[in-house]
Amino acid sequence: MNAWPEEKVFKDPVHKYIYVQEPVIWDLINTREFQRLRRIRQLGTSYFTFHGAEHSRFSHSLGVYEITRKIISQFERNRFEDWPEEERLLCLCAALLHDVGHGPFSHSIETVFGEHHEEWTCRIVQGDTEVNRVLRSVDPSFPDRVASVICKTYPKEIVVSLVSSQLDADRMDYLLRDAYCTGVNYGMFDLERILRVLRPYREQIVVKESGMHAVEDYLMSRYQMYWQVYFHPVTRSSEIVLRNIFTRAKQLYEEGRSFRFLPDPLRRLFEGALDTEHYLMLDEALAQTAFAMWMNEPDPVLSDLCRRFLQRKLFKYATPAELNDELLDRLRESIRREGYDPAYYLQVDFPKDLSYDVYRSGSSTHRKPIYLLKRDGSLVEISEVSDIVRSISGTQSGKHHIYMPEPMLTPGSPFITAETEAWLKGE
Repeated sequence: MNAWPEEKVFKDPVHKYIYVQEPVIWDLINTREFQRLRRIRQLGTSYFTFHGAEHSRFSHSLGVYEITRKIISQFERNRFEDWPEEERLLCLCAALLHDVGHGPFSHSIETVFGEHHEEWTCRIVQGDTEVNRVLRSVDPSFPDRVASVICKTYPKEIVVSLVSSQLDADRMDYLLRDAYCTGVNYGMFDLERILRVLRPYREQIVVKESGMHAVEDYLMSRYQMYWQVYFHPVTRSSEIVLRNIFTRAKQLYEEGRSFRFLPDPLRRLFEGALDTEHYLMLDEALAQTAFAMWMNEPDPVLSDLCRRFLQRKLFKYATPAELNDELLDRLRESIRREGYDPAYYLQVDFPKDLSYDVYRSGSSTHRKPIYLLKRDGSLVEISEVSDIVRSISGTQSGKHHIYMPEPMLTPGSPFITAETEAWLKGE
């Protein structure tokens, strides 16, 4: 391939500059499938909690590409023997495209409809798309290779690890970018130091032993972001309302109810008959337009939930000292007395989400753990030598929250008996 005469540069708030040095990468960025990511927020509904969290999957994907480019450049400068230089373009393309299949509102929509963004990413990469045509210009088999990296079936583990592991370019970018955009300091860590101590070794990515403290800082940042941002109770409330909107709309459609406004992509979503063309039309602008129209639907549940979402009239939460069936039955009865459907207005939530997870050792995760490379060439899993990592590794602390409409959790509320209120407070 001939050298590209002009390097392209993106100004970026996290990495300062993002450098595009291959024409294939530039062409991929300019495909309609990749440009669609401008209309998908990186943090889903977190903008209800942190008003600055308006950044997109587009900016995040560029950031993942840039970190991957920096890692590979460091490997090549140092001429590490274990790095397969012929895989450079494959890694860069997979890093750039790893989220191209995301639907609106991040992961929330996946739980309702069983749609998985990685599967859609591979369909987009391998299907009749602009992305596919750009990749095929490299080699007819290139789209399949990119898809296998993203879906973690590529035979060279070291290539997959750059994009998807416990210390990958994806996690490093979203921690820094999410911290920057939410205005918190929890996600900050020394990226440049980590990039300097990464090593390709025996077909995997490891960390030079002297870099342990930088990785500790990264893992602690990940731990703090997990609890302070990704699982913030207000964000969880907005996600619950959002999921209930889609669940209710799907139920009404299956019952044969007519909608005054139902775009074809949403109709196909309810039918489980989405093709790639209609999936690509699903973005947050379309979904929010539907919500605005559904506020005028005759169904009171759908109308109310859409109003709550668009106007930020979210559910409030309580943290009971003990959660049991008797308490939930009492709450359901209280909600029914006030004319609410408990299926949509009483939700129990416990923090769990594999996409935003704390670090786990190798025995408890499908992802390989982080290994330190010792001077004698041996490897040791980081939690075995780090007290800090061991203390947070696999932590599953957290409490069940009960989400209900605000009046029902107001102190002295007539909707809940004094006994139930005391129970909720743990008295």
